[in-house]
Amino acid sequence: MAEHDPLAWINDEMKALREQGLVTTIREIESPQGAWLIINGKRVLNFCSNNYLGLANDPRLVVAARMAMDRQGIGPGAVRSIAGTMSIHTELERRLAAFKGVPATVVLQSGFNANTATIPAIVGREDIIFSDRLNHASIIDGCRLSRAKVIAYEHNSPESLEAVIQENKAMARRMMVITDGVFSMDGDIAPLDKLTEVAKRHGAIMMVDDAHGEGVLGKGGRGIVDHFGLHGQVDIEVGTLSKAFGVMGGVVAGSTTLIRWLKQQGRPFLFSSALTVPDTAACLAAVDILEQSTELVDKLWANAEYFKKGMKELGFNTGQSQTPITPVILGEAPVAQDFSRRLFDENVFATAIAFPTVPHGTARIRVMPSAAHSTEDLDFALDVFKRIGREVGVVR
Repeated sequence: MAEHDPLAWINDEMKALREQGLVTTIREIESPQGAWLIINGKRVLNFCSNNYLGLANDPRLVVAARMAMDRQGIGPGAVRSIAGTMSIHTELERRLAAFKGVPATVVLQSGFNANTATIPAIVGREDIIFSDRLNHASIIDGCRLSRAKVIAYEHNSPESLEAVIQENKAMARRMMVITDGVFSMDGDIAPLDKLTEVAKRHGAIMMVDDAHGEGVLGKGGRGIVDHFGLHGQVDIEVGTLSKAFGVMGGVVAGSTTLIRWLKQQGRPFLFSSALTVPDTAACLAAVDILEQSTELVDKLWANAEYFKKGMKELGFNTGQSQTPITPVILGEAPVAQDFSRRLFDENVFATAIAFPTVPHGTARIRVMPSAAHSTEDLDFALDVFKRIGREVGVVR
């Protein structure tokens, strides 16, 4: 008699996902990240990566990583609080603080870990978090771990934030307002200046997760706080080093008091090994590049504007994006999945995004132009989108 499989239910759930067109196809990449990729031996235009500035395969980062390994090896061998803090970690934190214009920073293993380290260390059971309804999963998980009461306010609405704070503040020991800086599915920018004004008026802690704004917004990619001129007014700024910086890691920026506290109480800092030596060195090289010139950031924005203009002229719905993130909204999940497959057949790698990542009826191809793309690359993509769009009846 066969043994009972306690995980057999997964097969039924996977079947349901397939029938709804919600199973994600994970493709294996055989080349470095760049404007073009090799997938299963096929050369395809890369419109999926968050490699905004094209730094993921920049020779300067590769050389910096190699040289650092020659000096200090590869792995840190421990968590930061025991024996894993190496001189290169401290140097990166110092340089990032100068770049961001803050007193101090702490570097963690990822942007996800930065949120799950920070939120539970700042608020707890007696507190209330006011969170944008469309905030990233890492914020949602950080809020859950904190055990604070979480109240959603309407997306990018200072008026809704004001209303829910007024209604609930009497019940809170401490209050925290959290928003993404740039929302990854729609490319819109949080009205951080207005949200910060509301938070400060009520004595709430203001926190922003700027994962998609680092290296994109602000002078030379210094982020959303710089973009709005809010230095010294936003209490906690979380970022990632795995998107525009082209490497891996997360960063929390703020006051010296905040960073000291996170190094005592942030669980991913205390209980997960430190960022590797080559990653840290490559991040330092990325900071060097961004401090020296705005060329890559300028090219990113020029490419994004060129592509968006072309898509709008073709008749595609690209939503309300204010950033290089370009959602091509197609409707239902099967339509977006089919469109993505057709794109791949035509040598354009652009993944379909559907529920639960985005609401039902708003499935899309999320296009990520980068500074690595040439005008010829973008023209090639526009031609492919036009042909497929006409074939499936999305555009005329």
